[in-house]
Amino acid sequence: MNTRTIHTLIQKTRIGKLCLVAGMIFSTDTAFAQIPEDVLKYSWQPVNGTARINAVGGAMGSLGGDITATFVNPAGLAFYKTGDLVISPGFNFQNNKIDFRGTPSSNSKDKAFNLGASGYVAGWPGRRGKWTNQALSIAVARTANFNSSYSYSGLNDFSSGAEQYAAEAASSGVNLDDMPFSNRVSFGTRMAAWNYLIDSASLPGHTGQDVISMSMWDALKNGGDYLVRQSQWTETSGGITEIALGYAATMNDKFYLGGSLGVPIVNYEKKSRFREEDMTGNTNNNFNFYELNETFKTKGVGVNLKLGMIAKPAEFIRLGLAVHSPTWYAMEDSYSGTMSVNLDQYRTTPGTTTVTSNQLLNNNEPTPFYKYQLTSPWRFMVSGSYVLREAEDVKMQKGFITADVEYVTYKSNKFANADDSGDNSYYEGVNEVMKQYYKNAFNFRLGGELKFTTIMTRLGFSYLGNPYADPELKANKMFLSGGLGYRNAGFFIDLTYTHALRKDVDFPYRLPDKANTFATMRNNGSNLMLTVGIKI
Repeated sequence: MNTRTIHTLIQKTRIGKLCLVAGMIFSTDTAFAQIPEDVLKYSWQPVNGTARINAVGGAMGSLGGDITATFVNPAGLAFYKTGDLVISPGFNFQNNKIDFRGTPSSNSKDKAFNLGASGYVAGWPGRRGKWTNQALSIAVARTANFNSSYSYSGLNDFSSGAEQYAAEAASSGVNLDDMPFSNRVSFGTRMAAWNYLIDSASLPGHTGQDVISMSMWDALKNGGDYLVRQSQWTETSGGITEIALGYAATMNDKFYLGGSLGVPIVNYEKKSRFREEDMTGNTNNNFNFYELNETFKTKGVGVNLKLGMIAKPAEFIRLGLAVHSPTWYAMEDSYSGTMSVNLDQYRTTPGTTTVTSNQLLNNNEPTPFYKYQLTSPWRFMVSGSYVLREAEDVKMQKGFITADVEYVTYKSNKFANADDSGDNSYYEGVNEVMKQYYKNAFNFRLGGELKFTTIMTRLGFSYLGNPYADPELKANKMFLSGGLGYRNAGFFIDLTYTHALRKDVDFPYRLPDKANTFATMRNNGSNLMLTVGIKI
């Protein structure tokens, strides 16, 4: 069988080309579980601090005096004169609203436990020279929460999800007869070949044969009608829990320096189901439906470094600067999939055929695990705070206004080989795709607090910019927050409510030769967080 490129219906588009290349690259046996949007889950996240810091929008790069400084600007730890023991439990709620090809859907059942910045900070007087105070912290926080579920469906008379497998098969150079057991293509394409969801055919105006998807048989070969209903269901779970050790010191309470070492632990699982079914009413067009169920699992551990400084040019002004290194992750993925296909009368024996990814492993080998390295983006932050009635005695302070501006290098996401072979050419191609797919972006955080003796009120806002390079992909995250606090006799308690407004996109599949269809997602979320602490 010849394996030439799939028949082109329209001119290639930038989205189509980039998305399919990325989708195919990240679906092969070496790193199949990662696609461009999935990579973002490790870095496109808001600050998750204590209830106090979340209430002011996460803006604390120049503020100090909170254990959250360990994860934002460690120099702020040096504001501690004594010790704090802190715990910050919380709870998330989400409501997803999705539009796919003009069909809206809503999902509102996501709930998850959350852990804000918690741990212990100890401050003590300096013993040498001008370093008047030092502090040490050990902290833990849920820096990313992956718990989510959503589904959508709609009618499509333009493209088929099976075309992605035909495109990969055509460009692979692998004979279709050998493809189900070839590790040169993704499991999706291997299962599609086994089920005859893709096959070779002579197309009008072509010499020889092309690899086509059977779902578009009439449209491509016989000029028949084409209409399918496509349905996508996705459920993700897990998160990133980061443990960090921080240290800071101050020179004459005017200049503060600090650093922290973080160890994020990744646990991620994604279950998905894509179904495509014929809606033409034609029972003799060689396609009834196909359904793909997949489970991806990722486990990993990383390390990162955060450095920062804060200066007080005047008693009521604080200026901060922080740099976050990339997180260097060591990852391990696993995959399992099941594909069912019904092709009407196309095969000698009509009916539904089903195959699993494990059935296509050579020599009945166990489910494979794939190891690789991931480097997340750099972060650079500048901050400023205005403290009302700044005084060394915090009881005399009446409040503050604070803001952070953060620059994130999403284009620098990078994969590397973790095998002993040392061949990194495959991942170099992956990284080139991501440089085109992403752009660097700014994040903004703003907040304030007013203090009334032992009671405090707080408001905040934060905005995470669009990391996608293509202007057709609209995405951002906004968070509105407010809270109350109580401090007295060495005890403090804070309660915060945060309302999230998120906008993103979801691609059920990617094609090289036509504009890709995608769902637009709007997520409204709520977070309640309580921080309880005592001074030690």
